[in-house]
Amino acid sequence: MLLREAFQRDGSVIAAELRPPRTELDAAAGMDAWIDTYHTVRRLTRDETFVFLTDSAVGQQEEDSLRHLSANLGTQTPRDRVVPFLTAKHTLAHCLGYADRARELGFAALVVLGGDRHVGAPRCVEHSRELRALIRTRQPALLLGGWANPARDPAAQVGYLLAPNATADFYLTQIVSHHDPAPVARFLNEGRRRGLLLPGLFGVFYYRSANPRTLATLRRFLGVPVEALTREFEAGATAEEVCACTIRALLDLGARHFYVSNLPVGRAAQTLSAIMKRVATRV
Repeated sequence: MLLREAFQRDGSVIAAELRPPRTELDAAAGMDAWIDTYHTVRRLTRDETFVFLTDSAVGQQEEDSLRHLSANLGTQTPRDRVVPFLTAKHTLAHCLGYADRARELGFAALVVLGGDRHVGAPRCVEHSRELRALIRTRQPALLLGGWANPARDPAAQVGYLLAPNATADFYLTQIVSHHDPAPVARFLNEGRRRGLLLPGLFGVFYYRSANPRTLATLRRFLGVPVEALTREFEAGATAEEVCACTIRALLDLGARHFYVSNLPVGRAAQTLSAIMKRVATRV
């Protein structure tokens, strides 16, 4: 099923976000990491779960996911359930060539982001919408995803998505949490008020523990509710329960589609299934 068709159904789209292995891994470690990634992508897509594969948005150089996936996924893995990310933190030639290769290899959608301005390589364009517009002229059949951050001014964020030059067929959001639902509520209300019809997948982070060092590192890139998460884990909540709480809170606010980030690669399918069972039973 194409992502476009999945958005048109009455139910929710649940996706997993995976990060390709980093380029600095040695040959053996890199091969092992990619084998784990292949198996995980196959298992998730077999379960009809969409898989988003990130790019070097925060400055960490990751392997070229298209090259590895096309060579190793085999013919049984449906490309239309795998959605690569592309950030503008490459040369323009690389970005346009990447989109061309994605379409030629059978991928039906691509998420196009600007990438963190403060780390890593510079962007080849000022705004991701410029890159999406260039890609659209070359690959008009490719479904293109944009980005929104509910933690920022909702009027501006919805305005970006509604703009005629947004060139987006759907969008993903920054990671959000049930510990701070107010920004999501404001964003959704603004979208309803202004008639935003683009489907959006809200980001949910799988916090594996309340390890202070890990949360401090994550806080450099995400709005991590450190104190609330720590209390939740200390009270006995499991990682699956914490993640399920966020998805349930988003459903209650009116969000329909989600992607879950930071799943353990070797057990991504099983972990996501456990989370969604908790969402369904509201345990």
